[in-house]
Amino acid sequence: MDWDKLRIFHAVADAGSLTHAGDTLHLSQSAVSRQIRALEESLNVTLFHRHARGLILTEQGELLFDATTSMAKRLDATAARIRDSEDEVFGELRVTTTTGFGTLWLTPRLAKLYRKYPALKIDLMLEERVLDLPMREADVAIRMKEPSQADLIRRRLMNIRMRMFASPEYLAEHGTPVTMEDFSQHRLICQHAGTPQVAAGALLVAQLMSHDIPSTLTVNNYFGVLQGVLNHVGIGVLPDYVTEDVPHLVRVLPEIESTEVPVFLAYPEELRHSKRVSAFRDFVTEEIFQFRKQNPA
Repeated sequence: MDWDKLRIFHAVADAGSLTHAGDTLHLSQSAVSRQIRALEESLNVTLFHRHARGLILTEQGELLFDATTSMAKRLDATAARIRDSEDEVFGELRVTTTTGFGTLWLTPRLAKLYRKYPALKIDLMLEERVLDLPMREADVAIRMKEPSQADLIRRRLMNIRMRMFASPEYLAEHGTPVTMEDFSQHRLICQHAGTPQVAAGALLVAQLMSHDIPSTLTVNNYFGVLQGVLNHVGIGVLPDYVTEDVPHLVRVLPEIESTEVPVFLAYPEELRHSKRVSAFRDFVTEEIFQFRKQNPA
């Protein structure tokens, strides 16, 4: 198959439009159309259903698009390795982690990384879905469980626990609970049971909810939980790493906490020699070391 025609096909399938693909490729709509028609004739298949609102892939088109998507991601990985300088750290690094860890722990520390490597461009993807590193959905991942894929380099960074915190202002107004029965006078803030989250956190919330707490606020990520706690809405279930950046929060019922949650950093084997990945890995490792020194278990 003609590589150039495959490149044009991929752009059209991605855009769903000959016009938009032409704009991306700097080609006329007629030139794009001719290339797609020639590819279909060479394969003796129809790749697109054409209708007034654009193009939809046929079954054969879906198969080819899957193949060109894999090719594009592999080429991106190769290009990333080629661009890496032996002496400098620059270019784009795609990092994925959970919304809670990314907003509450990682982002506040990135200024230090940028001061050291001002030419670095970080694309931070915060979501609970586990992105596929070997397929180049991201370059580096920080996750709250050990990655299962075999072709990844992984490093255990630390262990965290979910604990309960409140603001001094909230406790001054409502009192400090001494037992779980005292929660009848308080509001619990936590992630919703149906929200993707670490199993240890979900189990702790289920344990707390078994006490029939009358008033709750549920949020779909820990950043929202923290905002509720900071604004004196109630007592929140939060990862223990928030205490470094928000030290004035008061831990409530310290005998109640989740089991340990491991935090792993992972990246594809093919990026082992990437200067960008090495710089980010070393930065996070050092920040974790400093965090553990200041917050011993």
